[in-house]
Amino acid sequence: MRILLVEDEEDLGGAIKRTLTQHKYLVDWVVDGDDAWAYLENSWTQYTLAIFDWMIPGISGLELCKRLRQHKNPLPVLMLTAKDSMEDKVAGLDAGADDYLVKPFGMAELLARLRALQRRSPQFQPQELTVGKLTLDYGNNFVVSHDAEGNKQEISLTNKEFQLLEYFMKHPNQIVTTEQIRNQLWEVSAEPVSNVVAAQMRLLRRKLAHSGCDNIIETLHGTGYRLNVV
Repeated sequence: MRILLVEDEEDLGGAIKRTLTQHKYLVDWVVDGDDAWAYLENSWTQYTLAIFDWMIPGISGLELCKRLRQHKNPLPVLMLTAKDSMEDKVAGLDAGADDYLVKPFGMAELLARLRALQRRSPQFQPQELTVGKLTLDYGNNFVVSHDAEGNKQEISLTNKEFQLLEYFMKHPNQIVTTEQIRNQLWEVSAEPVSNVVAAQMRLLRRKLAHSGCDNIIETLHGTGYRLNVV
């Protein structure tokens, strides 16, 4: 799950990003509205949710919401602001925000509101994702493999391994390129490392192999990878 965070307060932005990362979200954090709009227009990345601070340099959070809705983009948006009057809340919701959180707030409430937005979203993510003999458990950050006899084995995954396997399971039997994986699973601002995808693939495959799923992800040399599901 990928979130665009737009917050110009360094301490708050850093705290939000750390919290979200700990809960398996991939976060692109920018500090002004102009950069945020550039990220939203970038066809390489697909966001699950967005968090906009209202008062930011460049394009305001309110204007970002308006632009999204003018472009028929249904991305769920949580608005953060110190503005707490009824008129301000109405203005934010009318601009296209899906929810409104007044500063200061606790991280537990932020996470709860994000979960609520996900449930209301057309892209709502269930607690489990099953493809072939693999089941991802979103609540516990592991995958369960099932063999022909019905036996189950839990495989503990790191956040990045979980995100990588999830990406493949959402695109079964499809060829996905290294560039597609890098653009979707690493932050836009991350330093490019030529072998980062291949290195992560080795770690994931090693864990899958220990549960009898050693050949489930195929390497297509010069093209990319494919999760083969019968």
